[in-house]
Amino acid sequence: MRPSSSMGTLKSARMNTRLPVTSRSRMVFLVMVQAPGAGRYRSRMAEGRVIVVMGPTASGKSALAMAMARAAGARAELISADSMQVYRGMDVGTAKPTAAERAEVPHHGLDLVEPTHDGFTVEDWLEHANAALTAIHGRGGVAIVVGGTNLYAKALLEGLFDGPPADAVLREELAAWALDALRTELIRIDPAAAERIHRNDRRRTIRAIEVHRATGTPISVLQAQWRERPAALPAGWSLIGLTMGVEANNRRINARVRGMRTMGLVDEVRSLVAAGGFGAQAATAVGYRELLAHLRGTSSEDDAFEAIKIATRQLAKQQRTWLKRFADTPGSTWIDAGDGLTDAQMAEIAKISFA
Repeated sequence: MRPSSSMGTLKSARMNTRLPVTSRSRMVFLVMVQAPGAGRYRSRMAEGRVIVVMGPTASGKSALAMAMARAAGARAELISADSMQVYRGMDVGTAKPTAAERAEVPHHGLDLVEPTHDGFTVEDWLEHANAALTAIHGRGGVAIVVGGTNLYAKALLEGLFDGPPADAVLREELAAWALDALRTELIRIDPAAAERIHRNDRRRTIRAIEVHRATGTPISVLQAQWRERPAALPAGWSLIGLTMGVEANNRRINARVRGMRTMGLVDEVRSLVAAGGFGAQAATAVGYRELLAHLRGTSSEDDAFEAIKIATRQLAKQQRTWLKRFADTPGSTWIDAGDGLTDAQMAEIAKISFA
């Protein structure tokens, strides 16, 4: 039996197995990407059971992760892979797990820094995540990693882009440069990196200049090459991805944003502003950026929430682009979530995952 194109089944030359998950409403297909016989992966991978759950925002990946945790029982613990859930107090707008969910299943990667903190990096998250994995496996547990920051998942699965070693002499020289001079040099040698690196991020700016001096190649080019090669999953690791059509995803995004308004997102932003405000990094979070503009008087509340919907849909589009690359990961499994998985379907997927 061949699934219809309306089911959104991903295409890959390495996909060769389809496992049906049945329900009274419809059928979902699990599409498995066959791993090569001699997959290569980094030795720094934690040893033990790890399930990485991916998907565009509002696709239901967090609910699926919770279903998996319940299926695994008391040994399961969740690790958030969301770059904005690291900020304390930014709860409603980041769709952070509820207090009840956190009481039911231990969570890691949440509330690591204050919203005023600038410079939280993928390296910081990876250090925390690897420490959590070590602790979970030391307790004999199962780690379920879930979140929408695909760069975090990429770093966890394949390691960070290392680049050339640090040059102490050059770093000492660059440390004496004014920030504006560093910024000008970065724009000259690597405009793409300059667009991505915040103008006040001195550390990353120096590193980008250092990499260019050592290799003659912009760091943005080297990082793009790093992103192009999916690595095989090691033994004990699973990657489960949700796919969802654009229209269905957009409907769920719009509903989620309406729900955030009802849950008091405006009051949350006001409270955080009163408590000290946001650093440059946290202030870019979708939902907070638009409401901060509203509180400054540049837009109405209605317009701000419409802007949040638009920005979230744009974020989901970017995530879907990233996920196309992850879909080629040997050993991964991809699920057409349709209009959203039912509780029964999630429970069945969780059961299969631990079979």
